Amino acid sequence: MTRSRRDIRGRVVAITGGARGIGAATARALTAAGARVAIGDLDVEPAEQSTGEPLRLRLDVTDHPGFTAFLDQVENALGPIDVLINNAGIMAVVEFDRETPASIQRQLDVNLHAVIHGTQQAVRRMKKRGHGHVINVASAAGKMGFAGVATYSATKHAVVGLCEALHYELAGSGIDISCVMPAIVRTELAAGLGDHWLIKSSSPEDVANAIVAAIRKPRLDIMVPPSVGALNRAMRLLPRALTDRAMTALHADKIMLSAAHSPDRAAYIERTTRP
Repeated sequence: MTRSRRDIRGRVVAITGGARGIGAATARALTAAGARVAIGDLDVEPAEQSTGEPLRLRLDVTDHPGFTAFLDQVENALGPIDVLINNAGIMAVVEFDRETPASIQRQLDVNLHAVIHGTQQAVRRMKKRGHGHVINVASAAGKMGFAGVATYSATKHAVVGLCEALHYELAGSGIDISCVMPAIVRTELAAGLGDHWLIKSSSPEDVANAIVAAIRKPRLDIMVPPSVGALNRAMRLLPRALTDRAMTALHADKIMLSAAHSPDRAAYIERTTRP
């Protein structure tokens, strides 16, 4: 049965990591579409919602009681949350044997544990009402592994698995699950990464538009750009030996590692690793 498009106007949407990049672009797009938007981020000063602007609240997604309190604040201010977008995420680009325990733990806390906690909290609220939508921003690195981002890729593979499991578990509950898997996006997280002829970069607005489309017409897998999904499917049809040779020949195997020592990442690293 074909689902009808859903109206976004008046829907309450909470976005983590909403102060910059994909989160900020998504907040703008949803606000323009008439949604009632709240963003949570470490880098925002709390402010009352003004007409036509998102509600801005400070949020550390690794503080689970604080994350729960953020959702409570959103619902107290705007009403029951219709859509939660778990967008907050960080990426360290480093050779795996040189990565510090602190870096590994930080990525697990932000990229995985916070997503699990936020998703569970949202599902509990939505189940009581019989409807809702959780959108988790993973990565194309959650489907394919790349040198230099082993821990990041591990967290994103876990988020993909979480979404796939919940897609089946919540079938018939009225709650939709979507997993957004962008390739390289021109944000601070991707600082130091260049374009690759095989894997073209996207803008935050490209990802935001895909998220808005998924809210209007829910689906599980959302690849940005769609060509990355086609590439992933094609690679998986090949024997591993051929996939390895193709990735090496196309210089796609170390596309992420090329940014490991880029000075362009200095500001991002400082911001995402400070206590």
